[in-house]
Amino acid sequence: MMHTLLTPPLRILALVLACNATCTSAMADTDPDTAILNETAQVAGKHLRLNGAGISFHLFFKVYAMGLYLLDHRSTVEDVLASNGPRRLFIALLRDVSGGDFEERVLRSISGEGNTTPAEIAARMLQLAKTISAQPQGLRKGDTLTLDWVPGTGTVIELNRRRLTDPVPDIAFYNALLNIWLGDKPTDPALKAKLLGGPVPMRTVMN
Repeated sequence: MMHTLLTPPLRILALVLACNATCTSAMADTDPDTAILNETAQVAGKHLRLNGAGISFHLFFKVYAMGLYLLDHRSTVEDVLASNGPRRLFIALLRDVSGGDFEERVLRSISGEGNTTPAEIAARMLQLAKTISAQPQGLRKGDTLTLDWVPGTGTVIELNRRRLTDPVPDIAFYNALLNIWLGDKPTDPALKAKLLGGPVPMRTVMN
């Protein structure tokens, strides 16, 4: 059943796409690949600032750069999820990911121990995962994904500035997306720390 998924299907996106600092600038990251992220973003007519940024790895390979944009700096997951106004997660691909590879990893993520993701939200995330995996060219180096929360509209997801799906109005859906990277079991603890501007734990390489 859908509520028995080990992780929300979209969490696999972080696997295949898979500092002691409190500043809000991408330049604070020592990896030059984060320099491709803008310091600010405009979402729903609001001026957002970069809360934190980092690189996600799969094994030893860089897969994507990510930035979290908020109205004001938040250093804990609870504060991020409780923040008012628009938000943005921005992902810039640093290597190619085929649609077939993405779909295979999504299917493998379906089995395992249960979690508390509501079935309706899990179903929406599964559909979004399939939409992304169905891109004819897969996900290519240089592609960008934006995951926006727009008050009054919902979750808006775009690939290379092209909307992929209709907006999802439930804030719980957007918070479930954020928890892929910011939850209790994030895909990359080091990236989570950088998005929150906190100390970075030692990286553990996982298959």
